[in-house]
Amino acid sequence: MAWMLLVTASAFEVLMALGLKWSYGFTRLGGSLLAIAASIVSMGLLALALRTLPVGTGYAVWTGLGAVFTALVGIVALGESRDVLRLAGIAAVVVGVVLLQLTEPH
Repeated sequence: MAWMLLVTASAFEVLMALGLKWSYGFTRLGGSLLAIAASIVSMGLLALALRTLPVGTGYAVWTGLGAVFTALVGIVALGESRDVLRLAGIAAVVVGVVLLQLTEPH
């Protein structure tokens, strides 16, 4: 259950990042509200997951998945770079998240 909470929390982290982008430095209300609401939900779900997961693992997986999902959304939906080094970096983060997940009890 904790791992599902982390994945969901990471998805809300993507919404937070998009909200930050659309807020234009907190000068636009819609994006600002999305960023704030998504960050509250994301951190709340992270806090619930950390009831049973070690903080180092939970936080690293939360930020890692959030970074990967956000980068992929940027590539697919926002037309950001598909440079080979960028894709390799994303793959490296995924490998790190998987290795962390494999070290913890389920």
